[in-house]
Amino acid sequence: MPAVVIIGAQWGDEGKGKATDLLAGRIDYVVKFNGGNNAGHTVVVGDEKYALHLLPSGILTEGVTPIISNGVVVDIEVLFGELDALSARGVDVSRLLISANAHVITHYHRTIDKVTERFLGKRQIGTTGRGIGPAYADKINRVGIRIQDLFDENILRQKVEGALNIKNHLLVKVYNRRAIGADEVVDELLSYAERLRPMVVDTALVLHQALERGETVLFEGGQATMLDVDHGTYPFVTSSSSTAGGAATGSGIGPNRIDRVIGIVKAYTTRVGAGPFPTELFDESGEFLRKTGFEFGTTTGRPRRCGWYDAPIARYTARINGVTDFVMTKLDVLTGLESIPVCVAYDVDGVRVDEVPVSQSDFHHAVPIYENFAGWSEDISGARTFDDLPKNAQDYVLAIEAMSGARISAIGVGPARDAIVVRHDLLG
Repeated sequence: MPAVVIIGAQWGDEGKGKATDLLAGRIDYVVKFNGGNNAGHTVVVGDEKYALHLLPSGILTEGVTPIISNGVVVDIEVLFGELDALSARGVDVSRLLISANAHVITHYHRTIDKVTERFLGKRQIGTTGRGIGPAYADKINRVGIRIQDLFDENILRQKVEGALNIKNHLLVKVYNRRAIGADEVVDELLSYAERLRPMVVDTALVLHQALERGETVLFEGGQATMLDVDHGTYPFVTSSSSTAGGAATGSGIGPNRIDRVIGIVKAYTTRVGAGPFPTELFDESGEFLRKTGFEFGTTTGRPRRCGWYDAPIARYTARINGVTDFVMTKLDVLTGLESIPVCVAYDVDGVRVDEVPVSQSDFHHAVPIYENFAGWSEDISGARTFDDLPKNAQDYVLAIEAMSGARISAIGVGPARDAIVVRHDLLG
């Protein structure tokens, strides 16, 4: 049985949660391997809608073991809040496992995130202010707090005091904020320890043993390829590895264990936060996509920037991740448009460029070259086979498939859990 990675193949918010949920009935483990509560996904189950931020979406499926692995940064207050909210709605959350090596987002990480972003002024990154970047920075600087540290008060206090020795100088002397006391941080973190303890295990060992038993493991990436810290539109990126390669380092499994990589794309493109976005629309078409697709951040509520589908980006993410299958979501949002443009290349200073430019400056100035496809007016939310789709919708999907570097194996046609057309078996 396979190890499967699901990644966002644009700038995030592509509908990874729905794709994960589609497969959840056939898998044994769902692993969140990067990011934190800075991104969210909405999963619709029957008449119920669930907005998840930190938890793997597999927590909604009975019999699946959800795992938060070592590559994630964990805001424990947010974690417990999500668990309590799901429990209140009758969801069994007792199966959750958390890596002892995952890093913790503290009060001072959130504070530094917010004041630093404000300090940048016009050069703001567009961070959510939830402490993700500072927590990852501490991890790389080797002054981070890990989940396992909460179970040894002496070690925890030493690490918090060491981190605050530098951070308080920054807060007081640069940002004109009050110093943060070590006691308040330590006391808060220790208050979580006993509830957290039963969930904490060696998740890398658990996953290795599961794969050895022939069980199926799904790795669910947070954010998306174009926000990857190495391969995205740097510096307007997240602080972790959100590509398929990040699934190996972020969970402790070997890369040779990964059998399939599923890239999620919308039938158009969105992004939240600052940074280049060649197909972004500033007219009534962009507002149509935003309103019809309800393009507002699950975590922040911010309106998403909207634009047409970008085929060079899809090809780029297919290469970077080794995508074997695409899942296209929100095809239904395009219903009612007479003509649907697709970016097939860019014009950079008068030169046609067919791939994503390596230069960030060139990408920022890239002007999309469009090919137009005929739209459709029929309601497609009831389609369950490819033949159920109108001819123009089929042609649109097939044209994008030919441009994007991998087959489109499933197509989302509505917000409901079962509103999806499956063309190829994602696990086959």
